[in-house]
Amino acid sequence: MKQLDARLVLDLDKVAIKAWTPEPTDLDPDDGAHVVPGELRRFLGRLRLLYGVPFSYLVPDADLLPKESIRFFYVDRAWTDALVQGALSVGTVSTADRAQLEAVHRAIRDDVDDAESQVRRPQEEDLLTGSGGTITGFLLRSRAVSGWPNLHVRAYRQDVLEDDVLTTEAESAPGRMKVLRLERLAPAVLLVLIDGVPEVVHIEEPRQGIQFGVRLDPESPPGAKTAKVHLRDSTGTLLPPKNDFTSTNSVPVPFRPGAPGVLDVRALRKAIEDKDPPGVDEVDSKEFAMEMLRFPFRQVFGDPDDVASMKFYDLDAFKATTTTMVAWKNKLEGL
Repeated sequence: MKQLDARLVLDLDKVAIKAWTPEPTDLDPDDGAHVVPGELRRFLGRLRLLYGVPFSYLVPDADLLPKESIRFFYVDRAWTDALVQGALSVGTVSTADRAQLEAVHRAIRDDVDDAESQVRRPQEEDLLTGSGGTITGFLLRSRAVSGWPNLHVRAYRQDVLEDDVLTTEAESAPGRMKVLRLERLAPAVLLVLIDGVPEVVHIEEPRQGIQFGVRLDPESPPGAKTAKVHLRDSTGTLLPPKNDFTSTNSVPVPFRPGAPGVLDVRALRKAIEDKDPPGVDEVDSKEFAMEMLRFPFRQVFGDPDDVASMKFYDLDAFKATTTTMVAWKNKLEGL
């Protein structure tokens, strides 16, 4: 004869609930019937994506995210599932409540998986559904975040694009990965969560409007930065090599005397005309605008030089490092 205890009572309640209680459903006009009501489902989906989680839980020490740094990471599914279970446990008062929750737990998990992928829905994109998989992401702390609040972030399953190729491929395309969350947590801190493990990530300045500008010469001496204009031919194509300054594909930028940072436009136009780019006979206003045109800057991660003359090779994979974590641990142990 079995002793009547809490575990036995819970098991009996679960059997009774499965036998006599039909699975409750909530009809959502947007995406059909679910076990979890729409408002609660979306709340739990956002919780999975760390909405409402204090920033000190994500970055416990400022030294882990220093200025002008980026930190890639994986999200621990066990941690976020425990977060959801903790929120659900608030409504379990009796043994019967707990038994009913466990009976529909699988359906709740599937509902929250769907809600998680739909928290951020790009305009005119179809609703995405499916089981929750690995979530990766990054934290970026930089003046670029505050200077360009609408940074574009794209994640790709494979490295198939040249680093400077313009693309309008939708987020639902097979090669791209869905960005689950893209939010500024502070003026200079950006949090991005990605559905899966990408091979390459692009972070790009906003594309709104037309931008003109010059580039600093990376080989100029320290403390005496010089600027140059990388010239284009009559078709708008950068003169080769496109990723380096040479005496034939660029001109130094003249500045006004006594006014550092203010371009001497007339002298710059003359310098470009003297360099005589292919097909450019006279540098009038439209030719000058074309030479000064600058596409948005794009930073590529996970895309090293193709030294093996092939794509999809092992070096493209992200490699986690814990150097900063070790230093932080040593710092705490020394206190």
